[in-house]
Amino acid sequence: MKWRPPDTIGAAGLDGYQVEYCFEGTDEWIVSNTEITEKTKYTITGLPPETKILVRVKAINKAGPSPPRTTQHSILVKEVIEPPKIRIPRHLKQTYIRKVGEVVNLVVPFMGKPRPKVSWLKNGEPIEASQVSIRNTDCDSIIFIRRAERKHSGKYEMAVQVEKHVDTALLDIQIVDLPGPPQCVKIEEIWGENVALDWSPPKDNGNAPISGYTIQKADKKTMEWYTCVEHYHRTCVTVTELVVGNEYFFRVFAENMCGLSESATVTKDSALIVKQGLQLKNPEYIDYDFTEPPKFTQPLVDTFAIAGYNATLNCSVRANPRPKVIWMKNKIMIIDDPRYRMFSNQGVCTLEIRKPSPFDGGVYTCKAINDLGEAQVECKLEVKGQYGLMTVMRVFVITVGNAVLVCMHMQGS
Repeated sequence: MKWRPPDTIGAAGLDGYQVEYCFEGTDEWIVSNTEITEKTKYTITGLPPETKILVRVKAINKAGPSPPRTTQHSILVKEVIEPPKIRIPRHLKQTYIRKVGEVVNLVVPFMGKPRPKVSWLKNGEPIEASQVSIRNTDCDSIIFIRRAERKHSGKYEMAVQVEKHVDTALLDIQIVDLPGPPQCVKIEEIWGENVALDWSPPKDNGNAPISGYTIQKADKKTMEWYTCVEHYHRTCVTVTELVVGNEYFFRVFAENMCGLSESATVTKDSALIVKQGLQLKNPEYIDYDFTEPPKFTQPLVDTFAIAGYNATLNCSVRANPRPKVIWMKNKIMIIDDPRYRMFSNQGVCTLEIRKPSPFDGGVYTCKAINDLGEAQVECKLEVKGQYGLMTVMRVFVITVGNAVLVCMHMQGS
């Protein structure tokens, strides 16, 4: 509001002015300035928009207030239009980078009156509420992603509008992940104690530039991996100081700002480090034929047994493939007879005769058969009765003058 000073001030002078207003349709005047103002202009604040008011001004001195001067017409209160302005934080003026799985929470403040309308686009398309959460207040807009994925990467355009006034801002969000393994790792050349390797960058860089590679080696005997080179920027390398006589495999990891790739690419072929000046020639081998027909290396021995006490017959046979062993008594095959037990362990064949009687005496045969042939050995078994001396035909050689102790085996009880 503006006004002119009164035409007549008087001897007491002029202390200032008092501004009052009332809403249209009411008679209640409200003092706007609690302290008088000496200026001839004044701004009334805190008025609700879209209302009509009447304003009057009084001149005041020591004698008191003058009669008020009122506006001829009511005044329509309108909200002051302040063009919108987006205030982008410094860290959002460059590409905003987050790793997969992290939280994205961006607050973009803005100004404008009345409250601006806020809209967002991603790569020129409306943002799906299921992917990104957006919350707007009177002074800022918030983008929230609980668990970032690579599909959330893109250019986000923010627009604020007050009537015909519009301001826009562009945010570049990049969600990065671990890269994939390099491609086509191969051995290019071997010389001396050196091996030259070559490979191609990975198909998937994890949405971030490849910052380097890590090269490892492993001896073919142990397959324990050791790092040769880290943070290497080229796609070819020469691995040096390898041990002569060892055979090596190599593998390569890709690396970006998130770290090393989860897996590495291993060379298909190995590199054998040979002594310089010598050429390795793989020896030619002739496959040895280990097959052979049965052959008894230890025959059966004629044996005496005492009636009622277990007796065993033993022999050993060699054959490949493993032979089938058959036991016979007096040329008759022994099958499912509880008096006999047959064993075969690593070529040693055993026949156990349980509590034999004189009836079990006779000629016993062990026969071994495979696809290449057969062999057999036999022996005599004599079972003595329960009484009498056991005759053993044995010759003793004795020196004259020495004592002689002769043991005779007795059977019976």
